[in-house]
Amino acid sequence: MNPSTTATPTQPPIEVQWRGDMVFEAGRSAGPTVRIDGDAQTAPSPFDLLLAAIATCASVDVVAILGKQRTPVRALGVRIEADRVDSTPRRLAAAILHFRITAPGVTIEKAAHAVELSVTKYCSVRSSLRDDISVTWTVAVDADEPAAERN
Repeated sequence: MNPSTTATPTQPPIEVQWRGDMVFEAGRSAGPTVRIDGDAQTAPSPFDLLLAAIATCASVDVVAILGKQRTPVRALGVRIEADRVDSTPRRLAAAILHFRITAPGVTIEKAAHAVELSVTKYCSVRSSLRDDISVTWTVAVDADEPAAERN
């Protein structure tokens, strides 16, 4: 244990098991697991899962926010573009989340505000990253509404 760590775990632990080569399985005890491939050949890589975690965390909040605004989401997709630093470790330098949201009655302004709140205030995964990592976004709503971008 790192002597400078003062946090007390409040979540059940995640267990990781090596399955051979660069393949691992991770999950909570007696819960579902996810396959992770360090070479990204048979499953997403750890870095892929980090990007997916940012997008999923933000999406959960967007769905909740729009639902509370009486514009329930029918479909939501996120495409993530990322840049990594050139030096080791090749950590995340920047990410752009491209949201496409279908929700009856939603306006581009409401959708963009929900995404902004999620990414900048509510997403615990984004908040766990270094402050110098740029995370920006674009938002497009279903075909009935004009697409727009907002950062």
